[in-house]
This record gives sequence, C-alpha cells and structure tokens, in this order.
Amino acid sequence: MHDIRAIRDDPAAFDAALARRALPAQAEWLVALDERRRRTTAAAQDAQTRRNDLSKQIGQAKAQKDEVRATALMAEVADLKARLPQLEEEERAIGAELDAALAAIPNRAAADVPEGKDEDDNRLVSEWGTPRAFDFDVREHDAIGPALGMDFEAGIAIAGARFTLLRGGIARLNRALGQFMLDRLVAEHGYEEVAPPVLVRSEALFGTGQLPKFAEDLFRTTDDRWLIPTAEVSLTNLVRERVLVEGELPLRLAALTPCFRSEAGAAGRDTRGLIRQHQFDKVEMVSIVTPDASDAEHERMTRAAEGALEALELPYRRMLLCSGDMGFSAARTYDLEVWLPGQARYREISSCSTCTDFQARRMNARYRPEGGKPQFVHTLNGSGLAVGRTLVAVIENYQQADGSVAVPAVLQPYLGGLTVLEPAR
Repeated sequence: MHDIRAIRDDPAAFDAALARRALPAQAEWLVALDERRRRTTAAAQDAQTRRNDLSKQIGQAKAQKDEVRATALMAEVADLKARLPQLEEEERAIGAELDAALAAIPNRAAADVPEGKDEDDNRLVSEWGTPRAFDFDVREHDAIGPALGMDFEAGIAIAGARFTLLRGGIARLNRALGQFMLDRLVAEHGYEEVAPPVLVRSEALFGTGQLPKFAEDLFRTTDDRWLIPTAEVSLTNLVRERVLVEGELPLRLAALTPCFRSEAGAAGRDTRGLIRQHQFDKVEMVSIVTPDASDAEHERMTRAAEGALEALELPYRRMLLCSGDMGFSAARTYDLEVWLPGQARYREISSCSTCTDFQARRMNARYRPEGGKPQFVHTLNGSGLAVGRTLVAVIENYQQADGSVAVPAVLQPYLGGLTVLEPAR
C-alpha cells in the first residue's frame, strides 16, 4: 500500500517509480482524488461543527423566548441534518475509490533493481557448484519418478490435472526434505517454527498483497475462506494490527505447509511432472524487522536458502530480478535457480523478497522505537525451499544409470540411513 502523503509531497518521484514498473503516471489523478476526499471531509466536519453550534444557539433563543430566531435556527439545523449523511457517504465513496486505486499499485522497486520487462532482463549475481557430468543419458524426473513411487495417474484420477500422489520411498524422501529444511532454519538460522492455518480470511490475503488483484490464482471455499498460496500469508499476518516493541524485533518465523495455487495464468506451462502443481509443500521464511535492518535481513534470508542447496550439493545460481519480473509486493527479489540436468537448464526453486513497508501499511503493522512514535515495520519473505521442486532437483542430479536415485548425505539420517532409492522391479 502506498502513502498518499508521500505521493502528494513528490508526485514526480512516484510516477518515476511507476515507470520503472512499466506503469503509466498516476500521481496527478491520485492527488486530485485525495484533494476531493479532503475537501469533502472538511465540509462534513464544518457542517457538524456548525450543527453543534446552532443547537446551542437554539437553546439560548428559546431561553430568551425568541421563537422567530429559534425557528430559523432549527430550519438551518434540519438542512444540515439532511446534508450531513450525503457528505459522509460522498467522503466514504471517494475514500474507498482512493484506497482501491492505491491497493492496486505494486510496490516501488528498490534503487538497485535493474530495469527490465521480463526474466530475460534479470541479472546474474552469483553461481555455486558445478553441474555433474553424467556417463549415461540423463532423464527428467517424470521419467525416473514413476518407478520410485511418483504416481501421476493416481493423482489425476483422485483430484484432476496438476495433482500427483507420492508413495513409498519417494514419499519418505519428500518428507525428509521438508524436515531437513525446517530443522536447518530453526537450529542454524534462529527461525521460530510455526504451524499456521492454511485457510485464511480475505483480509489476510489483502495484507500480503494477493487480494484483490490475484483472486483468480487462488482457491476459495464456500464459506469465504481461502487456501493459502504460501505460508507467507499466515506468518506475516501474525503482526497484523499490532504495535510491537522495538525489542521484539527481528521476528523470524518459518513453517512447512501445503500450498495451493490455481495456476490460472499458467495454461500449457510445465504440464508434465512436479514443477507446477495445484498443491505442493513449501518451507517458508518470514522476517519482521525495523526499516534500517531490512537490507541486511534480505541478504541473511537469501543465504539461509542458499545454505540448504549447498548442503544438498545442488548447483544453483542467484538472480536479481528486474523491475518487470518482480512480484506485486516486492521491492527487491533474489531468485535462486537450481540446475536440472534432465532439462539442461536452471529453474527457480526459491524467491526471497524484501517488501519494505508495503505489506505493513496494508496490515497496519507497526513498532514503537524507544522514546518515539509508532512506525511501520518492514516485512520479508522467502522460500527455504519449495519442497516439490527440490525433490525434482534431487532426483535429476542424483539419478543413477539403473534408474535408482542416491540419497544426499544430509538426508540419510531422516531416512534411517537409507543411501539409495531403488526402482520397483
């Protein structure tokens, strides 16, 4: 959410920020709408003040038995009484229009974000690891997985397209990945483990920026709740409508949850395998910090996600997303892309974003500095990691010529010492 006062103070800077997001200038229209709202508010307040003053004068006129004056004053009060609801409704309508307009505008890109239109304009920041050299023809995960218990047909039969059923060893490996990621975040990076609701109210999704703009990408229940597309929604809303003490910050929260996305805009994309599913598991990180700590926290969070990939010995690269490829609420985003030998390309496995005070304004989440007035917190979120995509990366990078998959060393304790997933014979 944007601060209309900041837009009034520097409309040119706001329009320049919109231009970086490939959006047209809007400051003039927003400021004009705000002026209408402020004039209407002032008129309503003046009318109410006048009505209160006239009520006192009516009492004085009646005490003086001046019925002519009292009658004239009562007529003016009646006129104001009829006019006030109209002014209040006009104020409400203009305010709602302004709020809706502000809520539909994405966050400003940070100064170091490169300008661009799409993923082709993203900037490579760093690379880690060397892709494995295979002495046999590598296969994609959807060719290897079925013999290990990855049942695409059963998932479709039960729930429809973009659902997969895992069983046996592959289901255990999937569970091990989630536990491994969560344990690392808690033990090594100081995150607090949370088991949050996966059904939320509309206001929670508004707070993190999924509503109203992206309603078609979500699943909605008949009682007006929504299935979370990411645990970011549940975790970030823990500070909704709160004023925290500065000493409580930073808050670092992590959760392993199922996530649900309708993929409304993804027709024909990654229809095979686990890359783009309606339901998937993900370990999510959320940080709530003071504004001066958010840049350092963004790097810390990204390194936590990178550490999981390094522990799994999966080659990856860090990309700084351009202004045209960032999410709605993000001011800066690092994507981590893991090497998939079956596809011979890097694919996104984590996004780590700082949202500055954008979400905090939508949630009215603030903190009170010692001796100061409440200020909006900064919020950050990141995948640590997407479990299904990590499963894909492990299967493809650790595949063997006989169709088996070696278990990464860090996961073996979670599987009772199992070192290899063997295909069904």
